[in-house]
Amino acid sequence: MTPVTAFKGKRLALFGLGGSGLVSAQALKAGGAEVAVWDDKDSARETAKAKGLEVLDLSQADWSQFCALVLAPGVPLTHPKPHWTVEKARAAGIEIIGDIELFCRERRLIAPKSPFVAITGTNGKSTTTALVAHLFQTFGYEVAIGGNIGTPILALEPPSPTRVHVIECSSFQIDLTPTLDPWVGVLLNITPDHLDRHGTMENYAAIKARLVMGADKAVICLDDEPCVAIAETLRQKHKPSTFVSISHPELRDGIILDGTTLVRHVDGGSVVIADLAGIASLRGRHNGQNAAAAVAALGAHGYNLDLVRKGLESFPGLPHRLEEVGRLGNVLFVNDSKATNADAAEKALLSFENIFWILGGKPKAGGIDPLRPLFGKIAKGYLIGEASEAFAATIGDAFPLERCGTLDVATAAAARDADASALPDPIVLLSPACASYDQFPDFEKRGDKFRELARAIIGRSG
Repeated sequence: MTPVTAFKGKRLALFGLGGSGLVSAQALKAGGAEVAVWDDKDSARETAKAKGLEVLDLSQADWSQFCALVLAPGVPLTHPKPHWTVEKARAAGIEIIGDIELFCRERRLIAPKSPFVAITGTNGKSTTTALVAHLFQTFGYEVAIGGNIGTPILALEPPSPTRVHVIECSSFQIDLTPTLDPWVGVLLNITPDHLDRHGTMENYAAIKARLVMGADKAVICLDDEPCVAIAETLRQKHKPSTFVSISHPELRDGIILDGTTLVRHVDGGSVVIADLAGIASLRGRHNGQNAAAAVAALGAHGYNLDLVRKGLESFPGLPHRLEEVGRLGNVLFVNDSKATNADAAEKALLSFENIFWILGGKPKAGGIDPLRPLFGKIAKGYLIGEASEAFAATIGDAFPLERCGTLDVATAAAARDADASALPDPIVLLSPACASYDQFPDFEKRGDKFRELARAIIGRSG
């Protein structure tokens, strides 16, 4: 844990006692602060009491006693309307912050030059965070990885000159971090997302931009218009920056993807960094963007090509993101349960041919209509969940369909058909383009079930 001594002797309010909120309260208390905590759930309040925290109904509290409100990132700050605790904090004239802001203040206090890499983007940030951490470990560093990727930042060991913190930051977290100042800030991409929480695309992009604007060194990908605009602002401010791109091979200074090869352009010359072909965990152009940004985040270490290549080649990838589960003969099973919308599923469909596609679940706005140009890659589809009829209507007769209802039926059917096909290197792909909530509590549980089913099929064949 990182005790937060920056608020020693002060009194704060904290709302939201999920994973990061509970840890934040404990870290503040360990650092000498007084914290009054509250949550709408009785079970969360009971857990806090059991851990020795002061549980106080903040709706009835005297807010003049607090110097700040620590808000969990899942609680609305601005849209669709501010949470009632936000309104009370604003009426009391106190700041509203989150756990990453607490970490930033503690870092400036105890280890201001410690390595701290913060990573954001609409897509790819978890893979890039894991890859950056893996690369620094390849170079022999002690690495603490957390934030939006899983472990709350304050549950990690404290900042230190010998410890690299690699932190995934969501837009919700950045919005609660007014003094975000990482050693390296990485911005991967910006596409429409979370507009119900940020109001407009302009607001969403401005929040993402804060991460690189406040960084000592910025890494930014130039593959969408909002990022290009932010990069131009960085240039005007003369912010030390490294630019990367998978769609602009003409980029004169920075890292590009040429086919499957990462190339660094510098001073009019070029250096081949690594060929990503054959690295299963970095399959697809979207992972080319992730890898380019990760190498750029290494700074000077990125020029040590032997270790960079070793790190890229040994990267295990993340579960549920184009995860290779195993093979049944020449049939490859791929778990891409993280693909909860069409944009995410597109990355998987672009990465393979001869696909036996398991799709469906709780549908999201837009459905799978944007995927029409890729329907030619599909050998057959297997529909599950609430979205089955809507998806069937979109697909029409573009490829054969089987309505399976549940994941176990779909996995067995897809494995049967792929194994019997004469197609080269068929893929049984779970890439649902849907949320999981109609049949599973989260995408992880859905992916875990697919992995279990696929391995059972493979095991029976052996």
